[in-house]
Amino acid sequence: MDLSKYRVDSGKGFDLSGYDAGDTGGYGSKQDAAGDTAKNIRVMMELQDKLYAHDRYSVLIIIQAMDAAGKDSTIKHVMGGLNPQGTQVYSFKVPSAEEMDHDYLWRINKSLPERGRIGIFNRSYYEDVLVVRVHDLVRGSRLPQEFVNDDIWEKRYRQICDYERYLLENGTVPIKLFLHVSRDEQKKRFLERIDDPTKNWKFSACDVKERGYWKEYENAYTEAIKNTSTKDAPWYVIPADKKWFTRLLVSEVIVDRLKKLDLKYPELSPEQLKSLTAAKVQLINEK
Repeated sequence: MDLSKYRVDSGKGFDLSGYDAGDTGGYGSKQDAAGDTAKNIRVMMELQDKLYAHDRYSVLIIIQAMDAAGKDSTIKHVMGGLNPQGTQVYSFKVPSAEEMDHDYLWRINKSLPERGRIGIFNRSYYEDVLVVRVHDLVRGSRLPQEFVNDDIWEKRYRQICDYERYLLENGTVPIKLFLHVSRDEQKKRFLERIDDPTKNWKFSACDVKERGYWKEYENAYTEAIKNTSTKDAPWYVIPADKKWFTRLLVSEVIVDRLKKLDLKYPELSPEQLKSLTAAKVQLINEK
């Protein structure tokens, strides 16, 4: 699949309205995509094993989206095939009192994946230029007031770009995914949650309230993606109206990025190989 259609290497001229949330990349149905998704998940498992053995890089998968875009189901269906021993999933909610007493990246640093592991962020530090911006929550934060001014968002975009460069230069590779769901599809999914007793727990009255800020969120996402897309840490705008295509495309992106790391199993020294041979002989000759 040509991923350049979905990758934003530079924010210059980026406009979210130019992306089709219902795009299926030429696939006609769920059945058409299922085989390729399964194949990608198998490749991911192999690459994860190499990532762990290589023990030089870690991978940070960042998933951002509007409500009901399918973040949880994407994690479940795409990352569910990974080895749980080498995978860490964090879901970032409203900051705690302790977290509010630190800078907005403090809680992120505590949750970064170790070398050889894959970390998955269900929402992330990007919330501090999304929901915080939409609801102007920064005004009620504990930042010194001289820093709460009209250029705070530009400063945060710069800080985020600097932070992601720092991560890359220390071996943590960010993969940034925006699941792009349409307003009509979100409405449909909300109604399904209300009508299905097994999904009632997933719905909150706050979801409808937040939906009222749809345009503001679109603008916030557009500005965030425009200002934090770089060649080494690009955003991927993932069409999310068809969950089966979302899962396929996410798996394609992850496999593509892992392959570019050129992961290898460690090569043993002559002394280590000699030790293996001796151990093999000992095992064979056991009585």
